[in-house]
Amino acid sequence: MNAELTKRQAEILAFIRGQVAQEHISPTVREIASAFGFRSPKAVTDHLKALERKGYIRSRQPGRSRNIELIQGIGLPIIGRVAAGSPVEAIENTERVVEVPEAMFRLRPDYLLRVRGDSMINAGIFDNDLIAVKKQSVADPGQIVVARHDGDVTVKELQIDNGEVVLVPANEAYQPIRIPAEHVVIEGLYCGLVRGG
Repeated sequence: MNAELTKRQAEILAFIRGQVAQEHISPTVREIASAFGFRSPKAVTDHLKALERKGYIRSRQPGRSRNIELIQGIGLPIIGRVAAGSPVEAIENTERVVEVPEAMFRLRPDYLLRVRGDSMINAGIFDNDLIAVKKQSVADPGQIVVARHDGDVTVKELQIDNGEVVLVPANEAYQPIRIPAEHVVIEGLYCGLVRGG
């Protein structure tokens, strides 16, 4: 799911939120068109369909003029990259905040990290994706985690073997990373991703 909004979609979403907060009703398509100088209501309808597809709004009663229902969202800070640096240390260096629908993730994430590299492509995680991470220090074998070792941060599947942590890539071009358990810190649990950030 691509939850990132274009600049215009974000402006329209903010307008709808403002109207709902002030007037306690959603604006009509004509009111949105007027506010943004659109000549055709179709332009507004296209933006509303995109917002609905991305999970920010839904149509309550099709055919009625004030039928937009807001879906609650959460703002997640992009705090760094998974290739290097600790997410904990990087939290003061928030790149920006991305708003995503709350229902987008089964677990509620705490932050986003930008992926650098292709070691997880077979898990659907690609270079430049934003991964959503729930901050926690424990995880079960088989879960995808953000782990720190030797000052580097990586995203891999967690496995345990004879007291060693094995960080398993999802790309046969890469080898698993085997590390004594005491040399690995689990920073968080992978919750999903936001593509196109």
